[in-house]
Amino acid sequence: MVAGAAAALWLAGLAGFAAGPQTPPIFNPGAPGAPSRVISTAEAVELGRTSFTADDVAFMQHMIVHHGQAVEMVELLRTRGVHPTVRRLGQRIALSQEAEIALMRGWLTDRGQPLEMPGMGGGHAGMDHSAHAGHVMPPSDTPIMAGMLSPAQMQALAAASGPAFDRLFLEGMIRHHQGALDMVDALLVNPDAAEDTTLSDFTTSVVSDQSAEILRMQSLLSDL
Repeated sequence: MVAGAAAALWLAGLAGFAAGPQTPPIFNPGAPGAPSRVISTAEAVELGRTSFTADDVAFMQHMIVHHGQAVEMVELLRTRGVHPTVRRLGQRIALSQEAEIALMRGWLTDRGQPLEMPGMGGGHAGMDHSAHAGHVMPPSDTPIMAGMLSPAQMQALAAASGPAFDRLFLEGMIRHHQGALDMVDALLVNPDAAEDTTLSDFTTSVVSDQSAEILRMQSLLSDL
């Protein structure tokens, strides 16, 4: 009898092992005084899509434009830069920021939010080709938004080549990356901001990756 019970327990253990690890339940906290309830993974994902603020949306909309200018800067690097390490670093930056632009656009679309802020327009984040009365106006020294290069700075970058370009690129991209870190800091001081899981992971990644890249670019700049 004991042997039969032991065999049954052994078989039950094998069945549990074959079934694989069990997914732990997901609890959704109730309102004050109300009990929590177990929800499905699909419900948890849907709840995550609703836990965002207007500040979160504005951050993503602005960061898409900000990243877009960085990609423009790397496009200039492809034809004007000469330092191989700077070119490789620029390529990694472009690939990373293009992937993040896709993530941010998807995040906004999934939540039914516009990709652009009202009045932002869909123009380039870099050069300014304004004209007045048939005359080309000088590029502005004022960036589209804080943390970005101004149209005048982008024009100076486009006009440079060789080692001079590499230096301007590194100086500009360091400022650009610091601007992204400042944008994250400005978001996180707002109550309830970045509670969305995807957005929280994204801001953490921005701080980690761009802080490391700033240090790398500063080291490269000192060697030029």
